[in-house]
Amino acid sequence: MAALPYYDLNTYLRRRFGVRVQKITLDAGLTCPNRDGRVGMGGCLYCNARGSGTGAWSRGLSLTRQLTEGAARLSRRYKADRFIAYFQSFSNTYAPLEHLQALYEEALAFPGVVGLSVGTRPDCLSDEVLDLLASYARHRLVWLELGLQSAHDETLRLINRGHDVACFTRAVQAAAARGLETVVHVILGLPGEGPAHQAATARYLAGLPLQGVKIHLLYVIQGSGLERLYRRGEYQPLSEAAYVQAVVDFIELLPPHLVIHRLTGDPHPQELVAPAWCRNKARVPLPPPPHRSLPPRPEAAFQDDSQKEEGPGDREFLPAAGKPECGMKSEPSKTRNHWLWWLLAGLAVSAVAGAWLLHFYIEPVSAWLGRLYEYCQEKERIRDLVKQAG
Repeated sequence: MAALPYYDLNTYLRRRFGVRVQKITLDAGLTCPNRDGRVGMGGCLYCNARGSGTGAWSRGLSLTRQLTEGAARLSRRYKADRFIAYFQSFSNTYAPLEHLQALYEEALAFPGVVGLSVGTRPDCLSDEVLDLLASYARHRLVWLELGLQSAHDETLRLINRGHDVACFTRAVQAAAARGLETVVHVILGLPGEGPAHQAATARYLAGLPLQGVKIHLLYVIQGSGLERLYRRGEYQPLSEAAYVQAVVDFIELLPPHLVIHRLTGDPHPQELVAPAWCRNKARVPLPPPPHRSLPPRPEAAFQDDSQKEEGPGDREFLPAAGKPECGMKSEPSKTRNHWLWWLLAGLAVSAVAGAWLLHFYIEPVSAWLGRLYEYCQEKERIRDLVKQAG
């Protein structure tokens, strides 16, 4: 497969671990200060009560159960045996330190887990939590995933984020001071924003000590404040063509060392209101930005020999090889081609077997039946002749 024209997540992970690694999405049953009243109520404009989570915790699934089921599913689909525990639902640093430590260490103790990815808000990072994550990062891969969405305070107020851009800047700098790898989440197509706003956000990110970017389409889901705007005709999602161009323009402004973790997102299909085209993110045609050479292969991040044996190279939930949590699938395509070849081979074997049966079984039986029919006909003719003679 040809190299992608940006530093995609699968390439980064394969260079770091050397084996296939997939992300297991986790719901730890936490909440958000923009919901419980500490910062605000109701959440961000684009969220509903479910948020971005799976709802697994509310269904009674422990972290270990979620990891077990996720590992089995990803092993079957991608043949992976290395995983990153992705704390995705709501704000995963918004709880007492002891509770967070128990959650993180339960995930790290699961067989095959090589690291953590912790999604949270920039206003939910105490020094104690950052120090805890930094302690894990000395021996494991740790990503701190921070939601920014836009580098414009006016937009952040409009979407009810509950923090400003300066808060995000401080959080990134505090994480970088501890050696933590930070991945920023941004949304394209926010109300009131156009290409110039998105370009300014990209340039702002280019000046920060970040290691990765996740790019999301703003889609409308049921029960969100954004749905009310959409129903009143006050918001219109980006078209597929406009979003594709926005992603390309955004990536072109980022420094080449930034790992692109995602190019678009996955709405819950039963909750999606608009746009309909984003239901199948794997088919969205993303024209490549100008090709840029990859940065040097990262040094091994582990300090103990047992972890160094993991090797140089890979990790990713996104179906690796070409689909950085993005939506552009590559290894899944290989899997589909693999089964296509098996199907064609099966059809060929069936054709050969049919020909063999036709030659060695069906044709002789048909000939015998033909002779039997002729014999019966001759017998009837003789009987008729006897009757006539009598």
